Amino acid sequence: MLVKFGVESGFAQFFNGVGWKNLIMIGVALVCLYLAIGKQYEPLLLVPISIGMLLSNLPLSGMMNELVKEGDTVIQEEGLLHVFYSLKGIFPSLIFMGVGAMTDFGPLIANPKSILLGAAAQMGIFFAFLGAIVLGLAFPSMNMTYGLAASIGIIGGADGPTAILTTTKLATDYLAPIAVAAYSYMALVPVIQPPIMKALTTKEERCIKMEQLRPVSQREKILFPIVVSILVILILPDTAPLIGMLMFGNLLKECLVTKQLAETASNALMYIITIMLGTAVGASAQAETFLTFQTLGILLLGVVAFMVSTAGGVLFGKIMCKATHGKVNPLIGAAGVSAVPMAARVAQKVGSQEDPTNFLLMHAMGPNVAGVIGSAIAAGVFLKFFG
Repeated sequence: MLVKFGVESGFAQFFNGVGWKNLIMIGVALVCLYLAIGKQYEPLLLVPISIGMLLSNLPLSGMMNELVKEGDTVIQEEGLLHVFYSLKGIFPSLIFMGVGAMTDFGPLIANPKSILLGAAAQMGIFFAFLGAIVLGLAFPSMNMTYGLAASIGIIGGADGPTAILTTTKLATDYLAPIAVAAYSYMALVPVIQPPIMKALTTKEERCIKMEQLRPVSQREKILFPIVVSILVILILPDTAPLIGMLMFGNLLKECLVTKQLAETASNALMYIITIMLGTAVGASAQAETFLTFQTLGILLLGVVAFMVSTAGGVLFGKIMCKATHGKVNPLIGAAGVSAVPMAARVAQKVGSQEDPTNFLLMHAMGPNVAGVIGSAIAAGVFLKFFG
């Protein structure tokens, strides 16, 4: 009876050539579940990713099976998670629409100079890109292409949807490790960033209180997504799927006449897409393709890229602090990565540890949302040259 239903065969697969790899991936999935549930590290992302990883690595689950036909006869049914995976190309843009519907660009509009901090925090993207090229030259077995190097670089922006879209177009075979790395480092923002922020700033700098931002009119908030869409897409047409949807979602929020659409984009649709994308990305992390030398290199370069991006933002924040004679707290530079709003909250937390009366959150939101735009532009540059 057990053999008939495939139970014995399923257990037997743990003892063949790839069984130990399946066990490792199941262990990784369980660790991710612990981080998501026990430590509450980005649970909305890590729980679906972990479950997708777990299901796809259970022998004979068939969740990632491709559809196989001979004529009109179906030889193998398509797995549920493979159906989700086949839609991976549109999910990032839909997530950006939801992000736009939840984002207030007011702090960036009120302080346009903060876009420089968002740009500086993309330093890690290009650092990792060059690092990947060097690593590929040192280890030819990695088969490093410019497209793969670009996809690895995007991890440094701490922007999961952008990393997925870029990888889908430039290095599809490496989607799993790049997506898992990008989302994992997004979840670990509160762990990775504070030591870097404290190491690069003095107590006096962390205690700097910034002036209150000016009020932003509703007209400015409506014009902003329209103007940004036109300018950025005219210069870099490859950014249209991300920038276009980000600004579309924001316009739904700010125009005040599409409240129902904005609520749907930022709530129900966002959660549906997150479930489907998360499980699909996790399911693509199958033992045979994930446990490779290339994956180790991707994970290492990804965390280095993220650390360099954080450092780049903080160091440019120090430059702005000097240029403005102490009016800019360098901590907000770390928020220039694209993890919205987590990176801004980390800047607030680190600042308040030095002075509980110091409120940096709104100031940090300017570089934070600028970082979202910056990582999309960086992806557009890579797609233009290597797509």
